[in-house]
Amino acid sequence: MSKIKVIIMGAAGRDFHNFNVYYRENPKYEVVAFTATQIPYIDDRKYPAALSGKLYPKGIPIYPETELLKLIKKHKADEVVFSYSDVTFNYVMSKSAEVMAAGASFKMLGYDQTAIKSKKPVIAVVAARTGAGKSQTSRKITEILKGLNKKTVAIRHPMPYGDLAKQKTQRFGTISDLKKNKCTIEEMEEYEPYVSQGHVIYSGVDYGEILREAEKEADVILWDGGNNDMPFYKADLVITVVDPHRPGHELGYYPGMTNLLIADVVVINKVGSAPPENVSIVRENILKHNPKAIIIEAASPISLSKPEDAKLIQGKKVLVVEDGPTLTHGEMKFGAGTLAAQKYGAKEIIDPRKYAVKSIKETYDKYPNIGTLLPAMGYGSKQIKDLETTINKVPCDSVVIGTPIDLTRLIKINKPSVRIRYDLQEIGKPDLTNIITDFLKK
Repeated sequence: MSKIKVIIMGAAGRDFHNFNVYYRENPKYEVVAFTATQIPYIDDRKYPAALSGKLYPKGIPIYPETELLKLIKKHKADEVVFSYSDVTFNYVMSKSAEVMAAGASFKMLGYDQTAIKSKKPVIAVVAARTGAGKSQTSRKITEILKGLNKKTVAIRHPMPYGDLAKQKTQRFGTISDLKKNKCTIEEMEEYEPYVSQGHVIYSGVDYGEILREAEKEADVILWDGGNNDMPFYKADLVITVVDPHRPGHELGYYPGMTNLLIADVVVINKVGSAPPENVSIVRENILKHNPKAIIIEAASPISLSKPEDAKLIQGKKVLVVEDGPTLTHGEMKFGAGTLAAQKYGAKEIIDPRKYAVKSIKETYDKYPNIGTLLPAMGYGSKQIKDLETTINKVPCDSVVIGTPIDLTRLIKINKPSVRIRYDLQEIGKPDLTNIITDFLKK
């Protein structure tokens, strides 16, 4: 019988994982191409032979998703596998309609088909949407486990935007590891908080190999999910974070609703800043669709890395720099930097759009609803330089940095800047300490 020809739609993450665990050694299938979207500079390259296995000695080409329909006809593809995340159900089914009209079947792989089983206990932190608060929840859990004398190794959802073969398995234990691996801003936003607290975090491309390495030094594996993707590992405890600033999104985005349904614990984050009626809507949706889940309410209060920096905000005209993915495909209208500008009495938030250059301007063109905030886009050295130029062109008194990294370590800012911190703060009982202590006893 002839092989089933497959195209995998992705964004340099779930697509490669699905290939590795389901298709790489499966002689029934022939993956003829990947397509790429969402993230800049990841198309027009190749999934290398060093990672694609003996069935693919020449590797597999990666094309822009805009070429998908042409690729279906060119290769006479039988199936197209949707393999990226944080998109509306309507978006997914629109893609499905286009694929089926072009003559191929449309497919998605499920949790059990793609989740690798670990020898060690796995706690997975996932979310209903990008920007819900996975990062601070994950950091909180590592500190709880440290207090319980458990060596925790975090494994982060992939962000392989460079040389895929070199990024097969990456271990970050120090700040110098970030430099050595030429991390993008988006990568550093996720890795730096762990290593700053003395923890180890892995990432890369081959999550089977990554798991085998992490298991050598861990008592507990913490899966720190990206976007609103499903865990790559079979979790013994699933903690899903939802965002009452976007009520109803937990039921309308792929695969965020899957994460809600598989959750053992649901954290309703940001209750301190969200309207109470929104919190009620989200709680009712959880109770209706996953009544067995334990619900925890939490806030993510903001503070200044240096309390004396409040004077750089109060009464000042400020530029607010926020986490990039949260503003782009996460669709949030504000973040920690915005809340800090409001809390500490900024006179005005300056609109940076007319000062944006090159790739930063292109980001605004692609995501016109970002508004008066500057996303900390940094997918490569050229875009980091564009970000620096844009920041320095904006006529403001100071820069409020709402990303979790020290941005001034990467770029030179020609005006005073303020770093914002935010950590998870649970409200009431049970809390994560109770839940994780009980989990470890079992």
